[in-house]
Order: sequence, then C-alpha cells, then structure tokens
Amino acid sequence: MGILEGKNILVTGVTMRTSIAYAVVDIAQREGANVVVSAAGRAVAPAQRAISRLDTVPPLIEVDVTDPEHLAALPEQLSEHFGDRLDGIVHSIAYADPESALGGKFLSTGWDAVANAMHISAYSLQSLTMAARPMLGRGSSIVGLTFDATVSWPTYDWMGVAKAALESTSRYLARYLGPDGIRCNLVAAGPVDTVAKKAIPGASSFNDIWGERAPLGWNPADAVPSAKAIVALLSDWFPATTGEMVHVDGGLHSTGA
Repeated sequence: MGILEGKNILVTGVTMRTSIAYAVVDIAQREGANVVVSAAGRAVAPAQRAISRLDTVPPLIEVDVTDPEHLAALPEQLSEHFGDRLDGIVHSIAYADPESALGGKFLSTGWDAVANAMHISAYSLQSLTMAARPMLGRGSSIVGLTFDATVSWPTYDWMGVAKAALESTSRYLARYLGPDGIRCNLVAAGPVDTVAKKAIPGASSFNDIWGERAPLGWNPADAVPSAKAIVALLSDWFPATTGEMVHVDGGLHSTGA
C-alpha cells in the first residue's frame, strides 16, 4: 500500500510535464491516491496534453481561482469524482506579469499588476481552501509551493512579495483550520526549469546561485524531490506538522554567502 492509499487529492497548476504539479500527480497516483487535476483558461489544453502521458489519466476540471462562480462550483465538480470527501489540496498556482512586475521592474510596478499577482499567487490559497472546505475533514492536508520569500531574489520582484504573502497566508490557515484537524504547509522548492520559471526575466541566474552554493547540489531539471516532499506532507506521516515551510532546495537556505 502507498502512503496516499485511498486518499482523494486535488492538484492545481499542472501545465507541462516539467511542472512540479505534474510530478506530484504521477507520484501521488503511484502512492494510491485518487487525483483530480485543475487548470484555468489557456492552461487547460497544455494540462490535458501533459496528463494524457500518465499511466492513469486523472480527470481534469477547470477552476479559475479569481472567478467566484468557479470557486462556488468546486465542491459539486469534485463530488462527481470523490463523493463528499476531499483529503488534500496541492496549491501550485502563481502569476505575476513578467512585463511589469518582474525582471528588475520592482520600483515602477503599478498597483493593478501587484493586485493581480497577490490575488492569484497568495489570496487563492485561502479562497481555494475555503471553496473546498465543506469536503475537508479531520486529517486533511493543504500543501502549497513557494520560493523562499524570507529574503529578496534578483529579478523575482513582486512575485517575491506575493510569495511572502502566501507564506503568511499558510500560517494563518494553519491557525484557523488546525482545531478542525486540517493541516496547511508549504514546500519551498529550489529553482526548477518550469514554464513559470522561464517566464521570469533573468531567472537563469538562479541556477548559477544554486550550482555554486547548494550543499547537496541541485538539478533544476528534476521536479521529483519537491514533488516527493509534497506527497509526504499530504500523507498521514506528518500528523502534527502545520504552518511549516519545508525546504527542498539542496540545503541552500542554510548557507551564507
């Protein structure tokens, strides 16, 4: 039996086979989970192509986390596949306009671009979780993805600010949902060569930083280490862990200059 045997898991943010979310779906299914994948807008078609390569092709639903109607319809959509129980959510959703909010443009970014980044990348952790709240019971687990926002990074700009908000949001969800036995944690992954990363101007410099400083080394083409940590946090093997940020970055967070 796998560590997610019989669990019902929603995985958001699958884009291509290089995405961390795709690796999560693959590993979670191998560990016994029933998985539903969600995507939105232009990401639906590439998500469908990506998951079609899996041994077991999970159902794909469209969920735009900025659309209140989509969020309101989420329990009904999930119930078609899971009945009335959802055991876990993987939040792998983030966006900031690369033309105005990333790549060294921090000082000139307008509020509209900042608000959009915060809505999609941070507030959606709360709104998605609360949309699915009627299906979440004791022992459920929410796991999000961040890029450690306790420090500033070159070119990351307002996405870094949004990730800091995401990290705080996770802690508050842990506080308020903990009495109901629902955990909320984040995985701080090192740089993985995903579509999202390639959209950040100058993000290739992250690979150089990790190549020089990560004690364990780092392979930016390998999403599996981050995905394994997410699957572990979805499982029952962390029953008393919530509000935590687990680093899967080759140890770079622990080093100085």
